[in-house]
Amino acid sequence: MNTKILFRSLILFFFCAISTQAQEVLTIEEAMKIALENNFEIKIAKNNTRVSETNVTVGNAGMLPTATASVTDNNSIQNSSQTRQDGTSTNLDNAKNNSLTYGVSLGWTVFDGMKMFARYDQLKELQKLGDAELKSTILVKIGQVNSAYYDLVQKQQQLAALDTTIVISKQRLTLAQNRFTIGKASKLEVLNAQVDLNSDQVALLRQKEAYANGKILLNQYLARDPKIDFKVTDNVTVDNKLVLADLMNLAQKQNPVLETQIINKRVAELQLKQVRADRYPVVRLTSGYNFAESESSLGFTSSTSNRGLNYGFNATLNIFDGFNQHRNEKVAKIQIENSQIAIEQQNLILNTQLSTAFQTYLTNLELIDLEEDNEAIAKQNLEITLDKFRIGTITTIDFRTAQLNYVNAKVRYSNAQFEAKLSEIALKELAGNINF
Repeated sequence: MNTKILFRSLILFFFCAISTQAQEVLTIEEAMKIALENNFEIKIAKNNTRVSETNVTVGNAGMLPTATASVTDNNSIQNSSQTRQDGTSTNLDNAKNNSLTYGVSLGWTVFDGMKMFARYDQLKELQKLGDAELKSTILVKIGQVNSAYYDLVQKQQQLAALDTTIVISKQRLTLAQNRFTIGKASKLEVLNAQVDLNSDQVALLRQKEAYANGKILLNQYLARDPKIDFKVTDNVTVDNKLVLADLMNLAQKQNPVLETQIINKRVAELQLKQVRADRYPVVRLTSGYNFAESESSLGFTSSTSNRGLNYGFNATLNIFDGFNQHRNEKVAKIQIENSQIAIEQQNLILNTQLSTAFQTYLTNLELIDLEEDNEAIAKQNLEITLDKFRIGTITTIDFRTAQLNYVNAKVRYSNAQFEAKLSEIALKELAGNINF
């Protein structure tokens, strides 16, 4: 059999075996969509964002009046004795007394040093903070899905390589047995071929185990049944046109961690405004309409009834509180300073991470080209070695070496593609630019 025809047959055999399995072909786009819909941490982050959004109201900021309805009913039974100025006295056992008061009161803070407006702006910033945290969670989880997905692609490619080498090892064993039968080879050659075939089968089993576990992990990220079976696509496409300067510019605008630090500074500035508002008076309007009824078994008045409107205002001003106002303002200013330091620190960390990841990315791109060439050379070498082995001009050790070199070259090429893809994912995650 011609060597090229043999390789074509092996490849055809492998893809036919795969196509006969009734498995879902899961694309990376479908995986990300499922993760966005099902992932538990993303769901929690979305709910937290809804809480932040719900809290942004003028009422929560203290801008609206409050109305309170109240009712008070007091009753008593007492033994009473009264002595008047003229010396007469009155005694009554089990005297009943009761009073009932009910009504509605209204209060409205009309001025508090603009604290309510600062509080409302702070609630808006907290909503933005929730959005940034949601984006951060999504980017992290989508990054995990991408990594787990392309890890499966890598393992699937390596399974194909191991399947190929097992077919070759079986061919080698058959040739060795035939040569032993006609007396052109020793029993040792047959045994060596059998041992190498067994080793290849062990490696294949281990790889199948790793592949199955990789599917379970990806199903976990997708928050679905670990038993769901599927296959992934066969190719890894690496974006080789990333530019460090562009990534850094995007990171300044879109990185959710940096965005969080910037929002935290704004929240701290609004907190200082609220603290400073305590230096101003607080003016509150009050009004209400009340009903009051009382009955007494003993006394000059047996019953009374009142109803009517009351209204007014009150104003308070903090004159001296033990220097707590000064202390609170000083603490708020320190918090703003810390927020600015955190922004500068995050900028440095972000630029460092981007620079390091980009250098790794460039190295991995070069490795892809190198390992692709190595795989082509190793394949050509194996084809020549297989022809020579069939006619008995090389030893089994030389053949096995060429076989392992080919398998290792395919594995290294697969690893290079995977590592380059991981570098791409890491850079886009830092830049806040993963498409999902």
